[in-house]
Amino acid sequence: MTIVVDASIALKWVLEEPGSDAAEELLERDLAAPSLWLLEAGNALWRRTVRGELTQAEAGERLAELTKAPVASVPLEHDLPEAMRLALQLNHPVYDCLYLALAKRLGTYVVTADARFCQAVASHGTHIGHIRVLSPKIRGPGPRM
Repeated sequence: MTIVVDASIALKWVLEEPGSDAAEELLERDLAAPSLWLLEAGNALWRRTVRGELTQAEAGERLAELTKAPVASVPLEHDLPEAMRLALQLNHPVYDCLYLALAKRLGTYVVTADARFCQAVASHGTHIGHIRVLSPKIRGPGPRM
């Protein structure tokens, strides 16, 4: 079964963070994500560089690593209407809801380390089967990986 992963998971593949080991185990699975996942990850690397947590060279190296990750990038146009509906229903950003919309369409779940995203999904209840929190070390509702 294909699993949808978001940018918070992808970042754990290239940054040493709590949950990185569990995230790396996911690399053995069939993975998919909306095509914006790499842009989101790149933006997070940029943000860390601006804050002085990474050098420009490190950010570039990590982004290059992510471009080689075994993630099927799915065009987002098909899932955008459902993502907008979910965003309005959950009162949560459309870009996060794209991952949920894709997971629902594929009949699977999205794995995330984003506690706010999990909280938004859990608050509605109907979609809780389509989201998993990566690690017990990360607080948030929803089933754990």
